[in-house]
Amino acid sequence: MAKILVLAEKPSVGRELARVLGCRQGGNGFLSGSQYIVTWALGHLVELAEPEAYGEQYKTWSMDTLPMLPEKMELKVIPETSKQYSIVKKLLHNPEVGSLVIATDAGREGELVARWILEKAGFHKPIKRLWISSQTDRAIREGFAKLKDGKEYLPLYMSAQSRAEADWLVGLNVTRALTCKFNAQLSAGRVQTPTLALLVQREEEIRRFVPKDYYTVRADLGEFFVTWHDEKKQTAISEKARAQAIADKILGKKFRITEVKKTFGSTPPPMLYDLTELQRDANKLYQYSPKQTLNIMQRLYENHKALTYPRTDSRYLTADIVPTLQERLRAVNHGEFGTIVGEIFRTRKNISRACINDAKVTDHHAIIPTEEQVNLLNLNQEERRIYTLVVKRFLTCFYPSYDYKKIRIDLTAEGETFSAAGREIIELGWKKVEKGLDEDDEEAAEQVLPSLHQGDTFLCRTTQLKAQKTSPPARYTEATLLSAMENPSKFIEDKKMKEYIGGGLGTPATRADIIEKLFSSFYVEKRGNTLIPTSKGIQLIGLVPSDLKEPLLTARWEQRLEKISQGKENKKNFLQEIRGYTTSLVRTVANSEATYVHENMTQKICPECGKHLLLVNSKRGKMLVCQDRACGYRRNVVTETRVRCPNCHKFMELFGEGEGKTFACRCGFRSKADKFFEGRGKRSGASKRDVQQYLQNQNKQKNEGVSAFAAAWAKSLEEEKRKKSSKDV
Repeated sequence: MAKILVLAEKPSVGRELARVLGCRQGGNGFLSGSQYIVTWALGHLVELAEPEAYGEQYKTWSMDTLPMLPEKMELKVIPETSKQYSIVKKLLHNPEVGSLVIATDAGREGELVARWILEKAGFHKPIKRLWISSQTDRAIREGFAKLKDGKEYLPLYMSAQSRAEADWLVGLNVTRALTCKFNAQLSAGRVQTPTLALLVQREEEIRRFVPKDYYTVRADLGEFFVTWHDEKKQTAISEKARAQAIADKILGKKFRITEVKKTFGSTPPPMLYDLTELQRDANKLYQYSPKQTLNIMQRLYENHKALTYPRTDSRYLTADIVPTLQERLRAVNHGEFGTIVGEIFRTRKNISRACINDAKVTDHHAIIPTEEQVNLLNLNQEERRIYTLVVKRFLTCFYPSYDYKKIRIDLTAEGETFSAAGREIIELGWKKVEKGLDEDDEEAAEQVLPSLHQGDTFLCRTTQLKAQKTSPPARYTEATLLSAMENPSKFIEDKKMKEYIGGGLGTPATRADIIEKLFSSFYVEKRGNTLIPTSKGIQLIGLVPSDLKEPLLTARWEQRLEKISQGKENKKNFLQEIRGYTTSLVRTVANSEATYVHENMTQKICPECGKHLLLVNSKRGKMLVCQDRACGYRRNVVTETRVRCPNCHKFMELFGEGEGKTFACRCGFRSKADKFFEGRGKRSGASKRDVQQYLQNQNKQKNEGVSAFAAAWAKSLEEEKRKKSSKDV
């Protein structure tokens, strides 16, 4: 009997599948049993070939060779994972193997991982698809009992392939064009660039903003406070003299209630989490980056089997999930959730109907707990925090709306009008479980009001004149940038564009990587929790073709990719348009008369090429980077650490390199890194190896900085030198 080969995306997932399927016989890069052989990728094993694969002319970066438009996109084995590819290929062609089950992540990119391997290896045997939303034993068994025909997922592969090829065509061509034209390490992409443009646009709005002074008048009536307003309900007074006159006029005077207005309000439970919403809340609460949250979620999904598939864009459940809800409730019936779950069972609460909608679930439902109970002691702090967020959000859906009465009173005194607002809770509902992150400022500012009636009078005890300034638009945080990427229409002023824009920038699975790339390319820096475009980022947006920085186009592309995945649009037509668009982008860059200026140049000299170094703010500190893109030299100057000062207990910064590394704190504390850890090691039992490992981790960023871009450019220059030397000979 022929065996079934199972291809997982990662070794950890592969081992879990193997355990459930009874594959206990170990092999090199696989596990086998009587019926199944389980192997795995290491993420991607195959990728699109680099430009050099299409001809010698592309080894040198030159405007003369652009645009690069291969007739057929070629695949190549990634050198770093070539050993595992060889193992997988051998298994695919093993005579004992009669068919394959694709068990990579159930999404667009997971499909791409598997299909590229199969295409490169020339695999033509029958294919089935495992499509599950959790990694529990039960989900795996049920998934293998309901395997889908691989042909059903070919449109999804076409969509993923289209996305990858479009990114190659646009990204590599425009990056080479910008680099050659402006002699600077510049890059662009169909999602990266419009995302950066949002940040630059906001920064320009802030710089143009002119603050205006205004004043508010507040009166203390003993039991509560009231605020002045005009006939349009505006509380701001532009002239100080007028505001002071109102305050003086009402001091010690009688206030009379002219109206008491009570309105019923109701807030339903928040919808379940999709990845983007979870990333937003994690950033608001814990300052986790989107990439960090995704990585935590991945561990909770793969390793702990605590939560369902993370890369989802749906906030709904399908009807077939409903019968499993009781088991999921039992799985979280412990610790701080025990009381809530007990009440749900005791009162026989049902999940809100608003959460169940088959039509609004495409690939995966919302993120919820699995049926598997988790020992919270096995989770680290990050994992516990994210797990708790998801569980609480899940539990809120079993509770009714938060009901309240909004109370507004209007008063008059000496011909002036005042008001106050309050709130009376009728039913706490879902807020028993979760204090909402989206509460508006109005609710936060409301005060508890006594029982009041029309005609009641009060004396003004004191007045408060408050001077204020109008505020510019707030800078983006990673949380609000995710919102902008998800719904770019909210951040577009052009009414025509608002009308026609469709999907978001990127997908839930890719947005975190896009934001990280903006940091690593030094287009954006972080100040506190806010994002600020650098001079390099601002200049880049001025240099790229206008089409590329508009969210409208890229959002429409995502819509079309979705249609390709549904079999409603032809891949060939889409890519043909992308090729034409790429040509126009390159032409626009080539004809540009703009210039690029390094505004962060220092007097320090690169030890490798002798050019001046640039001072850049990385995500974790400050670095000196060579201005020559081919050199790639960089070193850390200041690194932000998670090491606390022994005096004030704040996080310290790490200066210098090698043996000269020094911890420094704003309170004045300084210590050589090795001596600091020696002291800590004696108290905590840390070994010399532990100290060295820590310092290596702190300096990891330096190694990451020698980008693929710099390597490719250096390779190009070497090739150019080789050609010249051969000509000379």
